[in-house]
Amino acid sequence: MTGVFDIFSIGIGPSSSHTVGPMEAAALLVDELAAIDDDRDRGLPTPDFGLSQVDAVRVELLGSLGATGVGHGSDRAILAGLMGAHPDTALPETIEAAITELNATHQLVLMGGNPTRQKVVAGFDPKQAVAFKPDERLPFHPNALRFHLHGAGSWRQVTYYSPGGGFVVRDDGTGNPMAGSSAPAAPVTHPFSTGEELLESCLEANLSVAQVMMADEVTQGRTAAEVTAGLGAIWDVMNQSIETGCLPATAPGTLPGGLGVRRRAPLLLQQLSAQNTDSDSLTGIDWVSLWALAVGEVNAMGGRIVTAPTNGAAGIVPAVLRYALTLHTTNERYCDQTEAAADFLLAAGAIGTIYQRGASISGAEVGCQGEVGVACSMAAAGLAQVLGGTPQQTLNAAEIGLEHHLGLTCDPVGGLVQVPCIERNAVGAVTAITAARLAMIGDGRQVVSLDQVIASMMEIGTDMSTKYKETGLGGLALACVAC
Repeated sequence: MTGVFDIFSIGIGPSSSHTVGPMEAAALLVDELAAIDDDRDRGLPTPDFGLSQVDAVRVELLGSLGATGVGHGSDRAILAGLMGAHPDTALPETIEAAITELNATHQLVLMGGNPTRQKVVAGFDPKQAVAFKPDERLPFHPNALRFHLHGAGSWRQVTYYSPGGGFVVRDDGTGNPMAGSSAPAAPVTHPFSTGEELLESCLEANLSVAQVMMADEVTQGRTAAEVTAGLGAIWDVMNQSIETGCLPATAPGTLPGGLGVRRRAPLLLQQLSAQNTDSDSLTGIDWVSLWALAVGEVNAMGGRIVTAPTNGAAGIVPAVLRYALTLHTTNERYCDQTEAAADFLLAAGAIGTIYQRGASISGAEVGCQGEVGVACSMAAAGLAQVLGGTPQQTLNAAEIGLEHHLGLTCDPVGGLVQVPCIERNAVGAVTAITAARLAMIGDGRQVVSLDQVIASMMEIGTDMSTKYKETGLGGLALACVAC
């Protein structure tokens, strides 16, 4: 089961598929090696060598990871993961210090989940040990990374895929994803994998989209109060990323990476704070744009954000949720903002799971329609939910949100999640609000269903040229060749 806490997970920037996923894959691999040593110490049979026997490591980034991995910091993320960092707990400043020391000493400290399980691999030169291979694309997914480990006199190869949103899938050795690698989830009360199934569950049980998602989350071992508190913590991180992005910029006030992109959120905050809001009825939209830009800039700086459902689109849901809580009255329906935020995220998460289970949220697979388009769809559903929308209106909002992002390419300039990614978050957030408001005007009846639009997205993504899918080979990625 893909749940709301899978769709909304805490990580670091700039990319869920190119930074968070690779870091998590490397950390999982080292944890596995440490577990083999634990089994050997208990006298259990171990078919492979463990962490203590590793004396050499090589890494290959394939396909899209090889094409734009430098700009996304994929190599640095993998090194951090090998040194024990996990994206949900890692601190950017700690990672920076560890990478600096590694480059100076060429001693890679492999660290498993148990801090006592460590192995120093001497003579490890990151520039030589990590290879980028954009022309090698594996059939299952364009985001692949391959580890070569040497120990006990032999080499071992392990391949992972990073399909987006920080999710990680391991190859079973045949080019296919490994099945049965984790314990099965408990059966849910209202199983659904399509918009139609979700709507049927809502109507049969006379529940809202948020209530259906809450019922399913409760079956996974949390109480309703714990789910609400957990989503409140997710919102806290989202809100903090907005606040961090609005902090005054220090010199030179530009984002890292060499493009010279100025941080605009702090300046826009100053302008809006000094503005007479009564003179412009659209000032509220400017605030939404500010919040989306702020998160996008924090993500571009490698800061702490929530994947929603990816890092590249992480500013849309927070911006629209903050709009719902601060610029639109929800007090009539909710006792407090925590309850409203939980309902928003539950509804948005329900829509996100449909994309994750049966479609794609990967820019490398279907273009940015699978990232900004999906985030807009999720945010529109969340807003319709807290505005009191029926299940039909909530799904209609999600459908409108995606429909007007069909065909959107993933073509970041310089392989960085900056141009056009940050502005796309602002535009996507405003579109989500428009989608929700349009849905609330109607009765939820759709000429084209959410499932049909999702199918169209996948068809378009399949037909889309590879150069427009996070490879840096086409579109706006070529607009600044000198970069």
